[in-house]
Amino acid sequence: MTGFATDSRLGEREAPVMDPKDLRIGDAERERTMEALREHFAQGRLDHQELDERLDRALAAKTARDLADVTADLPGSPAVHPGPPAPGTPGMDDWKAAMRAHRQQMEHVHGAQRDMRRAYRDMRRGGRRHHGPPPFVPILGVFLILGAVFGGWGILKVLFVLWIVGMVVGLIRRKSGR
Repeated sequence: MTGFATDSRLGEREAPVMDPKDLRIGDAERERTMEALREHFAQGRLDHQELDERLDRALAAKTARDLADVTADLPGSPAVHPGPPAPGTPGMDDWKAAMRAHRQQMEHVHGAQRDMRRAYRDMRRGGRRHHGPPPFVPILGVFLILGAVFGGWGILKVLFVLWIVGMVVGLIRRKSGR
């Protein structure tokens, strides 16, 4: 016989029902069992040699039955249940949705911070935005050019000093936030 059960009524063969303990296990199950063995060692239930031997058996285990045999004589042995996770256990889709929600929340926080910085900067400036030099700087520049073209170098020197003073005052006002 090849391992298939025969239905005597119909003469058909059915697939055998496999014991869950004979299903193959993965690294996560092995790691859980090894962690339990380390805990039993820490509590004094196993000596060092026995721990090493059982860890080797856990690493070599292929089925849930093999892992159950490694911890069978220890209290509170972890039940190895291969297969789909229990209902309510977070899966990859839950993780992706949580990461997407976190990303959106962080974008919202960054936008709010940006708006707050902008509002604070505007408040310090008296609610007005300043672009470009103050209006008296271009006017001084025009007088400077006119003085150079039509003579009057004496007035040119006065305008140049006023222009420098205006630049310094504007810089100080900008730095102080007024």
